[in-house]
Amino acid sequence: MKLIILDRDGVINQDSDQFIKSPAEWQPLPGSLEAIARLNQAEYRVVVATNQSGVARGLFDMPTLNAIHNKMHKACALVGARIDAVFFCPHTAESHCDCRKPKTGMLEEIAARYNVSLSGVPVVGDSLRDLLPAVALGALPYLVLTGKGTKTYAAGELPEGTRVFPDLAAVAAALL
Repeated sequence: MKLIILDRDGVINQDSDQFIKSPAEWQPLPGSLEAIARLNQAEYRVVVATNQSGVARGLFDMPTLNAIHNKMHKACALVGARIDAVFFCPHTAESHCDCRKPKTGMLEEIAARYNVSLSGVPVVGDSLRDLLPAVALGALPYLVLTGKGTKTYAAGELPEGTRVFPDLAAVAAALL
């Protein structure tokens, strides 16, 4: 099975320092949904791993998060794309949970759910906290320059072996 793990905000959709708090605020990045469709056509299972601390902060509730993800799934379907699963951490950093990236818990859960090793699996993110758990588990870190990616790249200190691409469409093109 071919698997790819994507961060959500800044990779698939526009990011916001004020959080994506409603379906109306969720807007796909140009070409991202079509990139997912191309990955699907190449038999990749596309899984999302996203921190969503806005839940714990009281900025939105679980029904709203589900509505945001329903909008994402429907937008994907309109272009022939499919996201197999969405894994998320609803906690703040202060909770010290194991599922919040940069900890590895969420990616470990994905590996367990799909009964696969993450060795060599592409993990695409726009921040260091997306890349660090990938490297810790032997996955391949891919930084996109969308969202916070340009700022992450400029700050340096990327994990060894990080591959850098302008956006998710360029990642898909490189993998295919």
